[in-house]
Amino acid sequence: MPAVKLRNITKKYGDFVAVDDVSFDVRKGELFGLIGPDGAGKTSIFRILTTLLLAEGGTATVEGHDVVKEFQQIRNKVGYMPGKFSLYQDLTVKENLNFFATIFGTTIDENYDLIKDIYDQIKPFNDRRAGKLSGGMKQKLALCCALIHKPEILFLDEPTTGVDVVSRSEFWQMLAKLKEQNITIVVSTPYMDEAKLCDRIALMQNGKIMSVDEPKNIISSFPKPLFAAKAKNIYKLLKDFRTDKEIESCDAFGEFIHVTLVSDEKEESKVVAIAQKYQTEDLEIKRIEPTIEDSFIRLMREQKSKEVSNGK
Repeated sequence: MPAVKLRNITKKYGDFVAVDDVSFDVRKGELFGLIGPDGAGKTSIFRILTTLLLAEGGTATVEGHDVVKEFQQIRNKVGYMPGKFSLYQDLTVKENLNFFATIFGTTIDENYDLIKDIYDQIKPFNDRRAGKLSGGMKQKLALCCALIHKPEILFLDEPTTGVDVVSRSEFWQMLAKLKEQNITIVVSTPYMDEAKLCDRIALMQNGKIMSVDEPKNIISSFPKPLFAAKAKNIYKLLKDFRTDKEIESCDAFGEFIHVTLVSDEKEESKVVAIAQKYQTEDLEIKRIEPTIEDSFIRLMREQKSKEVSNGK
């Protein structure tokens, strides 16, 4: 039995479809990532799975319990960390922890082994009000409160958004340690670089699931040779490539442009020849391995093409 099971879940807000016929499973003990930009539908799915929101259609279970009929059993088994810091900002670190422990009929000491590594980092600030903590410390406190009752499944909605790079790295290290304790973790993030830290991921856009697989499998399924291009006037090169019939796709990635060809040509010389038609200066072309972000953009483009073909 999967830890989480969704079948044909749909959620609407008026005429807006936030979650569109979504189905996927999360295995027990898995670190599963829901990857997509703001507005993709990730938060709505999390709120449905944590019994805070009702779907219009479909079914969902968490640890075998139906999210509608058995919501109380689910609430006792899950920990939820929403995207927005939602603890009591006027209470101190220690008061917040004690409050949430009391709600679940436990104490900090009872499950101290589970939160020890995280709590030890914020313990020096026990008497500081939660609202006065830094972003990274707020994140760790919220995680401690979500774990205080030793949940079987942990739902983390964009936990690293707006947090510095060091805190992001530390947070994922904490998740790896929690996974070793057989806690199923479902995490959402808009950061594509975090996707590779998950066992499996679901790529999501406009309320739809585009792909569910291991990160390495999603990358390896990229169907075309991929090239990175750079030039003195990179904006001109981007525009030129986008008007050229031999270029299939062309997207800006930092200081480079990622390019695929209509043909399956694997050599850089073909891209060089195309660029030279436009008198490109200081040209640099190299063959590269695709990333999750490359795969996401390609899948998004294919989804949009299907919707246009279907008249949506």
